Amino acid sequence: MKIAFLFIILIVLGGMAYIRLAPSDPARWHSLPPPDGAARWGPRPPGTDPVEALTGGARASVTVFDETPPEVLTRLDAIALATPRTRRLAGSPEEGRITWISRSALFGFPDYTTAEARAEGPVTVLSVYARLRFGRSDFGVNATRLRAWLAQLEAE
Repeated sequence: MKIAFLFIILIVLGGMAYIRLAPSDPARWHSLPPPDGAARWGPRPPGTDPVEALTGGARASVTVFDETPPEVLTRLDAIALATPRTRRLAGSPEEGRITWISRSALFGFPDYTTAEARAEGPVTVLSVYARLRFGRSDFGVNATRLRAWLAQLEAE
């Protein structure tokens, strides 16, 4: 009985170690999803929530006036890096796309958030996609994080 219990503990600890130590391949995570026909993947009318919750993640697209794509991404990068347990995985404001990893406090589950800014005429369109790596549900964590980041970006 003790051996079975120890075996279960070792499996749980091994799983936790894998979640925390598994490498993150920028080639896999440093991208935005293709738009799907069912959901609107673009700027929302003023006064509406730009964040769309998805299974295991969230996405948003907003229009920013009077700033270039690198300026918008520089500000969003500072907001993201000020978030606890968040670091940059790939990209830069100059590249036009950045991906961050945010980890949960207890188990260290990684969530990936990718932001891309592009000029469309006189405005900048910022598209952001956040998703989990392990499991099926993020319990709304990614949508909440996106709303907080976008609120800070708008407030500045």
